[in-house]
Amino acid sequence: MLLFMRFRKSAVIAVACALVAGVSGDRAGTSAPVEGPVEDLLNGRDWAHFAGGKPTPTGVRITPLDRRITRQDGTGGQPNPPVNLRGPHMVFRGDVRIEAGLRRTDDTDAYLHLYGETPVIYDEWRYERRGVRIGVAGGRLRIDRWDGDSDRPAMTRTFGSGLGREVRLAVEVRANRLVLEADGRVVGTVPARDVFGSGRIWFGADAGARGKGWTLSDLHARSLGRGRMSVVDAPGLRVPRSSDAMRDLAAVLPRPIRMGTALAAGPLLTDSAYRRTAGEEFSMLTPENDFKPQFVQPRRGVFAFAEGDALVDFAEANRMKVHAHTLVWFEALPAWMRAEMTHEQRRRVMVEHIRAVAGHFRGKVAEWDVVNEPMSDEDEDYSNGNRGVRPQLWFEAMGEQYIDIAFHAAREADPHAVLYLNEYGVEEDGPRWDALYALLIRLTERGVPIDGVGFQDHEYAVGDRTDPEVFRRKVRALAGLGLKARVSEADVLVDEDEEEIQARQLAGKLAVCGEEPNCTSFSTWGFTDKYGSTADLRHYPPSPGNALPWDAAYEAKPAYWALRDVLDDARRSGTG
Repeated sequence: MLLFMRFRKSAVIAVACALVAGVSGDRAGTSAPVEGPVEDLLNGRDWAHFAGGKPTPTGVRITPLDRRITRQDGTGGQPNPPVNLRGPHMVFRGDVRIEAGLRRTDDTDAYLHLYGETPVIYDEWRYERRGVRIGVAGGRLRIDRWDGDSDRPAMTRTFGSGLGREVRLAVEVRANRLVLEADGRVVGTVPARDVFGSGRIWFGADAGARGKGWTLSDLHARSLGRGRMSVVDAPGLRVPRSSDAMRDLAAVLPRPIRMGTALAAGPLLTDSAYRRTAGEEFSMLTPENDFKPQFVQPRRGVFAFAEGDALVDFAEANRMKVHAHTLVWFEALPAWMRAEMTHEQRRRVMVEHIRAVAGHFRGKVAEWDVVNEPMSDEDEDYSNGNRGVRPQLWFEAMGEQYIDIAFHAAREADPHAVLYLNEYGVEEDGPRWDALYALLIRLTERGVPIDGVGFQDHEYAVGDRTDPEVFRRKVRALAGLGLKARVSEADVLVDEDEEEIQARQLAGKLAVCGEEPNCTSFSTWGFTDKYGSTADLRHYPPSPGNALPWDAAYEAKPAYWALRDVLDDARRSGTG
């Protein structure tokens, strides 16, 4: 009863202020709108799986993550605030009101995110779709609106002043306007621009980089007038299955192999077709981005495992193995990891990260990419006595020994995981493969606990296409060293009239993997062009690529059927 009275009082005050100030043409001169029942979006809902959030008796404590996505060269810093993917979201039509309590203990900027469409994380790039961020910054109410046509806000406005450390915020979605309130007083309106045209709202929360954070003390919503709304919890992770998918064909081979793909937590929990296909067709998953350092440890000692945990839980629910990616890489690093430090400090940072992340997932993942892409792209690193190892920040601090140190730390953190080195461009003959093979010999001679090598098999141009028999020689060379092999990130970018080429390239690599005893799994880097990493990011929204076995509408391409044919032929012939 008290809660209902508080909402009634807030609505009456808001209408009165609008009449006096004339800030909302939608509300001036009208009586208070009819209100639907109040829905609690906090209590009894899942906020325990929200990155940077911790449920407490007084609300959800929001920790500053300052999570950002850097460019491949380490510059930039695109904000990557979390979405409560495993929590509730609203489904509505017509007008609605959302009200929240923000309680701060210092001057931390506090923001509530309302996503009309959840962001898409491509390969280290965030596609910001429609949504708004509303919060308290510098004592004023601030709202940012994204319209889905840029990663920067299309509109930023501030209202009011002198807001305290405990503030009640409200936003009413009223046709083409957003009506904003602070502490029961209308402070402004902004155009909605169909930002919630999807009829859905997902929630997130974020804190400014400085300060100790803040508490989301309550979060409620209700419909207004003739509007209707309901609250929907996140879907279950288990996918109903048939017994005629790729994973089933691979599982009944005389020597079973795992069929895998890279997955992202966002579409897994918001796109039913993505979730269904992933659980139906694959027996192994690789986290596309959610285990990378800038995602899981955005600030030193501050970890954000929520999205990675969701992928692990999905794998467990659907009897899939997890090939975890990646512990040590020169890309996808948070800014603090790139900062200037002594060689010993750099070594300590690397080892601490491995221990923390591999330790968190200990016993939950089957395999790790311990070191990713150690080989150089520069010709001079393969001559004049150089051994082809990339001279990046880990190498500069520890030399080639950084690889040894990383593998030993990973083995200590998770003794039962299979440990891989993952590399691209080594499926074909040439100095890159020769240098990698020589490195592997040195590692095994030094007693480094490496178990295998992942061949990424990214084929983005005609020159990237490798004959399967050339690839076979590489797999057999690893067998001679006692090492496992896997196809780890396969995708073949082609034009629309070249899908048969794509089918042959992928099927050829799978056939080799099925025939060579030390090849354990075949994984593609994603499975649908809708979220594929070869999307053209020069446009906004991005244009889908054409590198994966399913198109953007989840229609299977010739590549999918070719992969099935390879598995079926191997089963019939008994060669797998």
